[in-house]
Amino acid sequence: MLLKCFLERLERWAGVFPQERTHRRAVALTLGLVCGLGRRTITRALCFLGWQDKDWTASYRVFSRSPWSSAELFTPVMEESIRDWLPAKGPVPMALDDTGVSRTGKKIKTAGWQRDPMSPPFHVNLRWGLRFLQASVLLPLYRRDAAQSARAVPVRFAECPVVKRPKNDADENERAAWRKAKKTHSLSARFVALVREQRERLDALGHQARLLLALGDGSYCNRTVFRAAWERIAVICRCRRDLRLCLRHEGKGRFYAEKTFTPEEVYADKSIPWRQARIHHGGKWRMVPYKEVPGVFWRGGAGRKPLRLVVVGPTPYRKTKDGRTYQRKRAFLLTTDTTTPVNQLLQPYFDRFQIEYNHRDEKDILGVGQAQVRADKSVPRQPELVVAAYALLLLAGLAAYGPGRTADYVSLPKWRRRARRPSCQDLVNLLRQQVDAAARERAGTVPASDYAQMVVRAAA
Repeated sequence: MLLKCFLERLERWAGVFPQERTHRRAVALTLGLVCGLGRRTITRALCFLGWQDKDWTASYRVFSRSPWSSAELFTPVMEESIRDWLPAKGPVPMALDDTGVSRTGKKIKTAGWQRDPMSPPFHVNLRWGLRFLQASVLLPLYRRDAAQSARAVPVRFAECPVVKRPKNDADENERAAWRKAKKTHSLSARFVALVREQRERLDALGHQARLLLALGDGSYCNRTVFRAAWERIAVICRCRRDLRLCLRHEGKGRFYAEKTFTPEEVYADKSIPWRQARIHHGGKWRMVPYKEVPGVFWRGGAGRKPLRLVVVGPTPYRKTKDGRTYQRKRAFLLTTDTTTPVNQLLQPYFDRFQIEYNHRDEKDILGVGQAQVRADKSVPRQPELVVAAYALLLLAGLAAYGPGRTADYVSLPKWRRRARRPSCQDLVNLLRQQVDAAARERAGTVPASDYAQMVVRAAA
């Protein structure tokens, strides 16, 4: 039963909160934030719980005053993900990406203007909001069921605010401090700090011998990331096609070879043979062509640190069964790992796109960022708690019904009946039904409400 599995995982938060009553209130608010209808605000969650006639200050103080660490909410998520859904050996694949959350309050200290990703390419629009950096463990569910795709489960959701620019009348000391803070608090520097934090968490869970494979997009292929000192960590990022690379000089007197080349030239070079890697992508196993160039150096980025270049050839696909064949764009990957087999690097990078589904579910379905809070602690804590609850909900669905979509879920409309795995909306709908059924059996132990009352309260 999904509700039982979800509540069992929420009980693992008992050591995070300082008091038992705070933990109980946080669990109740989590159910209200996940199962409520309409905008995912704290007041809507209180209405779902039937607490609209009670004092609401204690619920807000869970986020604004109670001394608990949001990073600890994800410890049981990482522990269960690695123990139950990853192979016993091999690297731990972790996708990282930043995402923006729209806000409207101008008194939120960490909010700022951001580029709107939905703006057209010919006209960049801006929006006011927060910036977070997320890390998700990639679970290879296709190893148990070949028809299933990978699933990304969040294990960290950290706020990464932009350093505020000083005012026009600021002195030179303030401007120098701002320029220094921009480098130490940039998104790439936060990327490095977050990956090292996850490495320490893996060590604390007893996985000191396992390699952490951090996967990023092209925005993290820069000097800050590739010149960082990594210990038992490998980074793989997508790089530009015109990146200038070189090999090691064979003679004496210099380190870098005089001749340089680009990933695009490697793709067109016929002297470098194409190889095949068996990759699970698009619901089945496929043979993906690639080229590998080991021992390359990026003088402007990684310096004298040896890297490996992997060029992935275009993959053919069809939109319909009998339709025309299209070609996906080729990809150029740069990694600090020089020993792991290529297929163990390519497969996680093909699975990395699952983190984009995390961002969609968190913002469109669970309403991350919609809560109207502006206290310094509440602004990052409330979204982080919702994302941690989302991760536990995914694990509860896997534990209760497996990776596939079974008959236990609500029936889909006709245009979606070919879905192979349950979506986040399927999990939320089933959780609402089970909460309602449990409330009818034992009134008062869980949020007591039927669907009609839920709709009325959501519209309040």
